[in-house]
Amino acid sequence: MPIDTLVIGAGPFGLSLAAGLAARGVDYRTIGTSMSFWKQNMPPGMFLRSSWDWHLDPQGEWTIERFLGEQDLTTSEVHPIPIDVYLDYVEWFRVNAGIEPENLVATRVDRLDDGRFIVATGQGESIEAKRVVLALGFSSFSSVPPELTAMLPPEHVHHTVDANDFAHAAGKRYLIVGGRQSAFEWAALLAEAGAKQVDVVHRHASPAFAEADWTWVPPLMDRMMENPAWYRLLTSEEKEHYRLRLWGEGRLKVEPWLEARIAAGPVAVRPQTSLAGATQSPDGLTIQLSSGDAVEVDEVILATGYKPDIGRLGLLSEGNVLAGIDTDNGLPILDTAFQTSVPGLYMTSLLASRDFGPFFGFTVAARGAATVLGDHLAGSC
Repeated sequence: MPIDTLVIGAGPFGLSLAAGLAARGVDYRTIGTSMSFWKQNMPPGMFLRSSWDWHLDPQGEWTIERFLGEQDLTTSEVHPIPIDVYLDYVEWFRVNAGIEPENLVATRVDRLDDGRFIVATGQGESIEAKRVVLALGFSSFSSVPPELTAMLPPEHVHHTVDANDFAHAAGKRYLIVGGRQSAFEWAALLAEAGAKQVDVVHRHASPAFAEADWTWVPPLMDRMMENPAWYRLLTSEEKEHYRLRLWGEGRLKVEPWLEARIAAGPVAVRPQTSLAGATQSPDGLTIQLSSGDAVEVDEVILATGYKPDIGRLGLLSEGNVLAGIDTDNGLPILDTAFQTSVPGLYMTSLLASRDFGPFFGFTVAARGAATVLGDHLAGSC
């Protein structure tokens, strides 16, 4: 017998949805390693830009504030939130909400003629489900500008998605391409790990060291729960307003707790500069910059962000559903219940940003998505 709903992904969006489905009595399974991207692709010692009220429980019971209270901590004592504290919170939430994701990797999704889905896993199991929800994170969507791929020898280059172990950074020279929060965060962590030199290169002006204001975002997520269509009903101008406001907070600012750490380390910030060329040398790479300077480096780290595109998901391209999904610039076109044009196939997290707003690149949207999806899936069992 097929299960009713299979959730693929055990990050914040997948775990939040699982809690919502469990509370509504939906027959479901969740597959994926709990918080694997956060544990494997984010460096120890980093801090989150998230607010303490961005908890994951759709029922409002297992909140970050409650977790901190049980640890005899206050919200002011964990501002900003260290990644290890957030991971401890998520594990506490998972256990208390009774969520047990199965450590299986989905490798292929096929839809049968009768509408059921068969999901193959890398562990050899096939799971039959009436509905499938993709609650995937960023790991498949790293963005690497093609001009950098053509210029730089791959053995010396890593995207931040893979450059997260600084145990061997001492004495090395790094060049970071990028000028947003992650570029400055990686620069601070590398410097503190003993790097000899870190150059941060970006084509635009450097962002300001100023605390981002996210207080206006949670009310928008409340609006989405009341009316899941609210964002898609906005005019183009209104959508652009929210996009620019989010861009201003998330991209035109770097959190102020990084400023002193950058200043204290061997970090050179080079705004309005790009890479003009690269040649290998006996000691690493010589990078020519548009400013006319040249720097000797051992490794280049690309803090060039992420760009979602469902065509890059092997579990879809290996099966028979990808061709039936209507898309816009790589993103699925979703209805107000997060359903794709393939009946019974749903997508949330970053892949929902076209129809539910750019907020879906942040965990602030997880709880709202779980509420909307949970109500729909429970009501259509």
